[in-house]
Amino acid sequence: MKSLYTFPIALLFVLFSACSGGEKDQKTERFRPVKYQEVNYSGIGQVRSFNGTARSDKEINLSFRTAGILTVLNIANGQSVNKGDLLARIDNSEAQLSLEQSISTLSSSKANLNTATSTLERTRTLFEKGSASLSDYENAKASYASAEANYESAKRSVEIQEKQVGYGIINAPANGVIASKNVENNENVSAGQIIAVLNAGSFMEVSLGLPENVINRVNKGMNVTATFPALQGKEYEGIVNEVSPSISEGSATYPVRIKLTGETSEVKSGMAAHIKFKFGKTDKGDSLIVPISAVGEDSKGNFVFVIVKENENVGVIKKQHFTVGELSPVGFEVKSGLKPGQLVATAGLQTLLDGQKVSLK
Repeated sequence: MKSLYTFPIALLFVLFSACSGGEKDQKTERFRPVKYQEVNYSGIGQVRSFNGTARSDKEINLSFRTAGILTVLNIANGQSVNKGDLLARIDNSEAQLSLEQSISTLSSSKANLNTATSTLERTRTLFEKGSASLSDYENAKASYASAEANYESAKRSVEIQEKQVGYGIINAPANGVIASKNVENNENVSAGQIIAVLNAGSFMEVSLGLPENVINRVNKGMNVTATFPALQGKEYEGIVNEVSPSISEGSATYPVRIKLTGETSEVKSGMAAHIKFKFGKTDKGDSLIVPISAVGEDSKGNFVFVIVKENENVGVIKKQHFTVGELSPVGFEVKSGLKPGQLVATAGLQTLLDGQKVSLK
């Protein structure tokens, strides 16, 4: 009786195994997705965008040259001012007192000089007539010289004290608009502390920094376009106004200033800007370019992971060495070893292997 059940059970086991194996075969093999890009020529009209900040072409930091407590502050954000307007004053009573003392000393020394001048003239006349001795005449000349020196010294002292008083007063150095106010009245401010910024320029500009692989393609007078996210992407025309020949301190970029043309009343200092440069064809003509992110280096030199398509969705990784040329703003120039149209991986190079299959979706 046992043999009657053994055969059906074995048959069922074989059938179940066959079905399970079929299901595994039907499963689609999955591969790691990879980012890639096509090797191609540099072309004409390359566009590069860089971030910058809007500002007036002439910004003046207002500050005192001496410390004290603010007693007058005629400053507000957005306020228009004219050259010579009183903007701020500190309590510099000590300097004022010193000025008054210097003026008093000047008045006294002037009176002494007038007396010495009269005495000298009178003594000279008497000496010429023989009514005064030579020693009297010499003494009169010495008294006059001393009085004159004291008077000149007192004049310089007054000038110095007037400057000291002036150091506690800020008048508008030019026509403009207050861009920012950093203090309030009755505050104790220090010498050199910026209390406000005055926009006194005639146009708006954008300041930005450019990397070394781009700076040599930017020239003064070059046309650019500027957009501002705060202004819903409104586009402005501009020209390169300044190009620095050296890297800015604390940065790896070269400072560049863009002068905005046309109506710029909506552009405010401090607004973020995107500047687009359109670079033309180089003197060398079009070059075959491979993306910077696709290039690796090993003991044999520079290489890329070329993707050879098996079908529309799957490709095979092939490590390929090539000869690198100059670095351009869009990638490395290819001297030899790669052809136009080849696909190269542009991310995760450290984890890719020669012969590995990848997904191109």
